Amino acid sequence: MKSNKIIKSKKLKLKIVYPQTNFLDYRGRYIQSYNKKNYDKRLKIKFVEDDFVLSKKNVFRGIHGDFKTWKLVSCVYGKCICFIVNCDTKSKNFGEWEKFYLNAENYFQILIPPKFGNSYFVTSRVSIFHYKQSNYYSGQNNQFTFNFKDPKILIKLPIKNPIISDRDKNAEFF
Repeated sequence: MKSNKIIKSKKLKLKIVYPQTNFLDYRGRYIQSYNKKNYDKRLKIKFVEDDFVLSKKNVFRGIHGDFKTWKLVSCVYGKCICFIVNCDTKSKNFGEWEKFYLNAENYFQILIPPKFGNSYFVTSRVSIFHYKQSNYYSGQNNQFTFNFKDPKILIKLPIKNPIISDRDKNAEFF
């Protein structure tokens, strides 16, 4: 069986996964986004839940995470800018972040470890963001949320006034 191509990101050394099957022709595209045998062998993480989020242009979601869940994220439709933030207060890289341009054309997945926050900004008319998680989602009260305007993070979005939830707007700084 052909296996996924996995590389590490430059700054945070996150695993970037390129699916083993990504076929494009005049009809469209076929992508195998998960194969248990292949992923279990290469990533050694047991995933238990899939979630999809549909968002419109200029929506910003995040920075959210928890202390136990691995997430494999991708943008299956549309385009977004994904920001992954190290929220581990015991890490020498605490507060550092890395930016990725995710879309259906360059389809790849980012493996986000526990204690890292995930956020993204939608740049297309609409996007569908996919989460594959190692734990069942247990609500926002069991997650951390940090404010992207925190001077320690300094995430710059392409617009001044994104569409943002009250949770994110009122989130704490580090």
